[in-house]
Amino acid sequence: MKINSETINDIVVVDVLADSLDAGNTREFRDAITPLIKGGSTLVLNLETVKFLDSSGCGSILSCLRQLNANGGDLKVCGLQKTVRSVFELVRIHRIIDIFDNRDEAIRQA
Repeated sequence: MKINSETINDIVVVDVLADSLDAGNTREFRDAITPLIKGGSTLVLNLETVKFLDSSGCGSILSCLRQLNANGGDLKVCGLQKTVRSVFELVRIHRIIDIFDNRDEAIRQA
């Protein structure tokens, strides 16, 4: 799994460059994301290339949220395709994580 990250005004923006976030690559995802989580920081997770998400993927995103919240930070998600957004709504993640249509909007609201 490949990710790109950049810091914009103390906001860490992470572009996940994968077709799926599932049991096959969640360990790689966590290993890549964990060093980017800093105390009090806001992380914007851009999932626009992700077409498939399973329960393991949801769990790894929730793990990021827990780590950020424990350190006074926050998580924003953007760029969800219809299938991924459906999974977020099915498991009700959309009630605890702010979801934005695009990267720029997420950064503005962070």
